[in-house]
Formats: sequence, C-alpha cells, structure tokens
Amino acid sequence: MIMKKIQYSVAMLANPTKSDEPKKAYASMQLTGVLNINELSKHIQEHNSVFSRGTIVGCITEMVDCIREMLLQGYKIDLGDLGSFVPSLTSKGALSKEEFTNNNIKALNVNFQIGNGLENLRRDAQFERTISRKAQAAAQKAENEGKTQADWTSLPDDEEPTEP
Repeated sequence: MIMKKIQYSVAMLANPTKSDEPKKAYASMQLTGVLNINELSKHIQEHNSVFSRGTIVGCITEMVDCIREMLLQGYKIDLGDLGSFVPSLTSKGALSKEEFTNNNIKALNVNFQIGNGLENLRRDAQFERTISRKAQAAAQKAENEGKTQADWTSLPDDEEPTEP
C-alpha cells in the first residue's frame, strides 16, 4: 500500500499568551478528508477480515453503546493498542467540602489516552508542504473564472498563498 503524505500549510500566528511577541510560522494540518464508520469498516474488511462490513459496523456501534454505559458507571475503558477512554469531571468550586453538592458538577468529560499502537506517529509519518485549503479554493475559483491569477486579498493575513 502506498502511504499518502500528511499535507500541511504554514501560517503566521501570534502566541495567545504573549501578545507582545512577534508572530511565528507554524504548521497547519490540511486534512485529507473524513472517514465515516462505513468507510472505515470497508477499509478494515479489505485488510483480509473474515467479518463482513455490516458485522464490523455493528461491532463498532455496539462498542460505542457499551463504552458509554461503562463510562457512566465510572469505568476507565482500556482498548489496548488503541488507547483508553477515561471519565473526568469539571466542577464549580464551593467554599467548603460541606457546601459542595452534585449541582457543582458541570460536566462529565471523556479523555482519551493513546495506546502503544498510536504512539510515535511523528516518527512514522511523511510530510508534504502545500498551500492552505483557502488558498487552493481561491486558485480554483480563479481558474474556473478563466483568470491566470488568484485574488489573495480575501485570505486572512496569517495564510500563506505562495507555493511551498
């Protein structure tokens, strides 16, 4: 299988905690797309799975229901190489332990801790610099209109309209 490179553009961004510092160049991920549950199931099936795509979708769907049920009971869900789902709370402070009630709990969150199978992604990844999706759209619009140059004035100042 040919691995597609991860595409990124470069944007000039200010440090939100240090507004007095000059902007610096940072990588901005350019998503390849979104893989939905059916597409992921088909991909899994194509890896010599003995299970049908429908069975795989069913297993994933049931897994979500079961993970939700167990998180609501306070369990950490350890899925081995994939990682773990860990419940956590967000609460509003009270002046004392005695004054703290269930009403102080504002959210039940789910944190994800990556497993060994997802570690070291940077080591295994290949990258390719590209222009931003907004710059690509501006270039496509110009091409569709029969123009030889794109209008870069509609891009935010932090976008990079030039080729990598």
